[in-house]
Amino acid sequence: MATKRGLLGKKIGMTQLFTEEGEVVRVTVIEAGPCYVTQIKTEAIDGYNAIQIGFGQAKRLNRPERGHLR
Repeated sequence: MATKRGLLGKKIGMTQLFTEEGEVVRVTVIEAGPCYVTQIKTEAIDGYNAIQIGFGQAKRLNRPERGHLR
């Protein structure tokens, strides 16, 4: 099974850092977490293994979406 890694978050902005040699490095500031597991897929039921995760506040959800996130 392959392991994939990632980062889920919201971009806050850009800034710069300086190395010990004085070089400028551009960086992105990301607000990460907390993340929530919203769905789990299993091989027995769905034919594959996966998880669905969410981040941040849920906004303007219709009724089926609200039920999915319970």
